[in-house]
Amino acid sequence: MLWACINLPHLAMDGILRRHPAAGPLALVDGPAQACTIVAVNEPAHAAGLRAGQRLGAAQALLSKFEAIAYDRASVDRWHRFLAAVAYRYSSEVSLLPHAIVLEVSRSMGLFGPWPRLEARLRADFSGLGFRHRLAAAPTPHAAQVLATMADGQAVLGTGALRRALQEVPLAGSCLPAEAIAALPGMGIRRLGQLLALPRDGLRRRFGAELPAALERLTGERPPGLESYRPPDVFDLRIELLHEVENQSALVFPLRRMVDDLAAYLAGRDGGVQRFLLRLEHRAGRCTEVPVGLLAPEREGALLFEFARGRLEHVVLPEPVLALRLIARELPAFVPAGRDLFDERPAHALPLGQLRERLRARLGERAVYRLGGTADPRPERAQAVAEGADVHHEPSPRPTWLLTHPVPLRGPPPRILAGPERLETGWWDGAEACRDYYVVETSLGQRAWAFCPPGEQDGWMLQGWFA
Repeated sequence: MLWACINLPHLAMDGILRRHPAAGPLALVDGPAQACTIVAVNEPAHAAGLRAGQRLGAAQALLSKFEAIAYDRASVDRWHRFLAAVAYRYSSEVSLLPHAIVLEVSRSMGLFGPWPRLEARLRADFSGLGFRHRLAAAPTPHAAQVLATMADGQAVLGTGALRRALQEVPLAGSCLPAEAIAALPGMGIRRLGQLLALPRDGLRRRFGAELPAALERLTGERPPGLESYRPPDVFDLRIELLHEVENQSALVFPLRRMVDDLAAYLAGRDGGVQRFLLRLEHRAGRCTEVPVGLLAPEREGALLFEFARGRLEHVVLPEPVLALRLIARELPAFVPAGRDLFDERPAHALPLGQLRERLRARLGERAVYRLGGTADPRPERAQAVAEGADVHHEPSPRPTWLLTHPVPLRGPPPRILAGPERLETGWWDGAEACRDYYVVETSLGQRAWAFCPPGEQDGWMLQGWFA
């Protein structure tokens, strides 16, 4: 087996920077007001001397002006699980570890290629989402976690090489029980290789069963004992804005981030989305809801963003926006549209589905629709707006412009292109119709659908026009 570990040393700060790309010093703080401590800092704050673990008062003595944001453990946990859902795209065996995600990739390489190629794809996904990371691979998940904690880019593909790679790892980076890490240096044990050489029975008598079990999981002598992660069936993401927003244009950046996150989540599930809700939150719990509905499932981030932005542009903000929330509950399977091997369309031509959704986003929900069929064969009653995906296809040509009532066809007799098609119906409701329909071409070159009494080719009545 081969496990990949994605170590996320800056998860809390990266979650803040994604919605607040501040240029100035910024710090995450936690703890009671009298003993507030810095948890994480960005690059400008680090350059000014601020460090994780400092008291807030000491930091303010070093730097008089910096932005302090409260550390939110629930938010960090949500980002952790979201990134696990992204990693689920590459493996069905994904687990959460402290500040890390591990996934079994030996079978995934048959689909995505050898480890260097799979590593590059993982890095591209996490970097594109704005999360700094370290990546390593090893035969066990706990060993991959240790290697990723120590350095970026290590790959140990065999069990023999694993023991050699672990020899010089300091105990502080071994991810072993904290009690043992604190006590072992007093016994002269400072490297993982020294610890692995000690008898397990002696370690068990001195430290209990937890330390030997952790070493066995590290080397693969014992199963990992990890709980598998499964992405939820509902995507629910909320971003609290750092200031009140009164202009729609200021919502475009956070909206783009949220839609990109939705696209990454859908790729992890190998699914699509057909309807989602954008909720604009105001003061006192009031909100404005912007539904985004598609005629077919999609999952490309750029398209979803364009559709959502098109809906948002038609919304008048009744009051300032404090937060954005995106909820997607309808997540059907996604089947990419097929294309011919020798496709003659221009390189930049939009597929029909994307063009249709773009027009709906710009012109409104009911500006673009599909035609369906009814059980009534009379042409003036046979077409209706399709309500679902099951659209009736007529066995014979039907015009795209069907008149509500037939009208006389003026001018010289038309040229018959196809027909006749006999229609005899309506006897049950007192509106009996007996007609012979033809596809005809008028003297002006227009293509029409017309009928005349059975057995005659005179007294033409126009029923519709072909495009």
